[in-house]
Amino acid sequence: MQTRKLTIPDISARKQGPPLAMLTAYDYSWARIVDRAGVDMVLVGDSLGMVMLGHTSTVPVTMDDMVHHCRAVARGIEHALLVADMPFGSVRSKRQALANAIRLVQEGGADAVKVEGGAETANIAAAIVRAGVPVQGHVGLTPQTAVSLGGFKVQGKDATAARKVFDDARALADAGCFSVLMEAVPAPLAAEITKSLAVPTIGIGAGNQCDGQVLVMHDLLGLYDRFVPKFVKQYAKLGETATAAIQDYVRDVANRSFPAPEHSFHMKDEELALLLKSLR
Repeated sequence: MQTRKLTIPDISARKQGPPLAMLTAYDYSWARIVDRAGVDMVLVGDSLGMVMLGHTSTVPVTMDDMVHHCRAVARGIEHALLVADMPFGSVRSKRQALANAIRLVQEGGADAVKVEGGAETANIAAAIVRAGVPVQGHVGLTPQTAVSLGGFKVQGKDATAARKVFDDARALADAGCFSVLMEAVPAPLAAEITKSLAVPTIGIGAGNQCDGQVLVMHDLLGLYDRFVPKFVKQYAKLGETATAAIQDYVRDVANRSFPAPEHSFHMKDEELALLLKSLR
């Protein structure tokens, strides 16, 4: 477990060290759990739109949503570096992107922001970095623009598409991003990008040769039941465990075995007698 708050230089130094572990969190309680578990980075992802708010994509997530959840997560973190997603529509211009990135830091308590997109967003990423806000890039499958990519599909499977992902990652690193997240790209491509870049790469569905890995916490713990991506390893099935526990609660309430005496407050017999007398 970490003994102090991690910084951008700490993350950068891991390019030559043990792989980084990154995980999402969206509220105080889970932030405490993942931080105590020893993750290096916590991502307040716009995936909250799906796993927390019930949307079918990340597109409906607003800046107000991100600030609200980021603020809660920041209260629960002592050691991990906190990264917050820039949601759909929040980086349409440099001016807008700067204002929104600064808001996530000032109001949300984020240490850094994540920007989806490749070479086309490199200039915006560079402007945010120049303003003093660290940026993590995101290439490959970019959920905010999944429709234009043909859905939630692997990116870079042929040589031409792979070269675009490679160039996108390089452009973001050259723009000053402290790390680059690669989602749903072939493992050999991710390995080549990792070797090429001076900054750490974080993979999600990108093989085990990246400098780190990230997963959505709800996927890892079996809490999201709409679908499980191929690249997810479910380390637990807490959704099933929670359902069974709640079913036990419903049964105990129905048969009056809960609350039991040990879960109840009591009166002295003489006080109860006085009460009953006063009610007659």
